[in-house]
Amino acid sequence: MTIPERYADPEATLDVVSEVLGVQLAHRSVRRFLPDPVDDARLHAIVAAAQSAPTSSNLQAWSVIAVRDPDRKRRLSMLASNQGFIDDAPLFLVWVADLGRARRLATRRAVPLDATDYLESTIIGFVDTALAAQNAVVAAESLGLGTVFVGAIRNHPLEVADELRLPDHAIATFGLAIGRPDPTEPAGVKPRLPQAAVLHRETYDAAAADSHVDAYDGTLTGYNSRHGLDGDWSTRVLARLAGAESLHGRENLRAQLEARGLPSW
Repeated sequence: MTIPERYADPEATLDVVSEVLGVQLAHRSVRRFLPDPVDDARLHAIVAAAQSAPTSSNLQAWSVIAVRDPDRKRRLSMLASNQGFIDDAPLFLVWVADLGRARRLATRRAVPLDATDYLESTIIGFVDTALAAQNAVVAAESLGLGTVFVGAIRNHPLEVADELRLPDHAIATFGLAIGRPDPTEPAGVKPRLPQAAVLHRETYDAAAADSHVDAYDGTLTGYNSRHGLDGDWSTRVLARLAGAESLHGRENLRAQLEARGLPSW
């Protein structure tokens, strides 16, 4: 059980434990992979876990594309800020918010489907996709694999759609690199905010929650310095959200959604 690592608190404990909790608490992003392939047996198990996630009104408004071809991974890596671990991972899953399936169903039955033009439906697609993908992460890690999400797949969503031949009314939400972790990678379980900063009881208490941020900044500064990184949590949050330029092309997402047939009114 890695609860002390998760909060960087040697005295942190949980009163309940389970095998699943152990996998979840041990999660870390893996960006260095061994060349061992991820076979179809594991892929099918990972997707089965993803399909077992909750889905709004059973719409199942997502799809996933398994990419193993080195050339395609390289092209996707270039579209996602040239992150080399996409090339190195034996399996790269691209998770797709997919309202196209419902649209095609409506076309076959010659009925209207106007609600898919609204923001709520786009949100359903993104939420369903995220829930499924997180289930996939837990499944993969329970099988001894490492994972890392790639939000930069949204930097150039139209080009990604062309590369993957996505149908109309579908858009790539993020990628997920999967493979056997390289044990030489200098990475660990990154401490999270203390629970008192995120857990509110009955009503939201901003002052009480925010009072824990300074201590967490110190905790994360120590973690970052041990792993060759600079800065505390607050500085990184503010830099990441400073302005349109910090979104690396994703500031244009609304127009790109519309171009993909997801106007999101």
